[in-house]
Amino acid sequence: MRGFFYRWLPIFFGCHCRAERSFFLNGKQFPICARCTGELVGILLLGFTYAMYHPPIVYALIFLIPMILDGGIQLLTTYESTNIRRFLTGLFFGYGLFNLFLASIIATYWFGYHMV
Repeated sequence: MRGFFYRWLPIFFGCHCRAERSFFLNGKQFPICARCTGELVGILLLGFTYAMYHPPIVYALIFLIPMILDGGIQLLTTYESTNIRRFLTGLFFGYGLFNLFLASIIATYWFGYHMV
């Protein structure tokens, strides 16, 4: 099962898996980098809590901004983000993006349902 995650998670997330940008546990590198780990946790967190609470669409869009800024600034300047910051921005991004994804699926379903 562990081999499954190490093979498919980097492909699913399009992750670079760079060691200096990844977490380690017991000397073993995580299968995806810190930012992608945050995205995965955000997706799972929303998946478990969506029925109880999910933020409005505007908040979900705002949740995307920190990772876009952090990654963009890091790409365009000499600024180097930390793994904790990468994880947190990925967490917000994953939570917000999956919220938008589920909201669009539900809206499409209801639109189609009322067309009939």
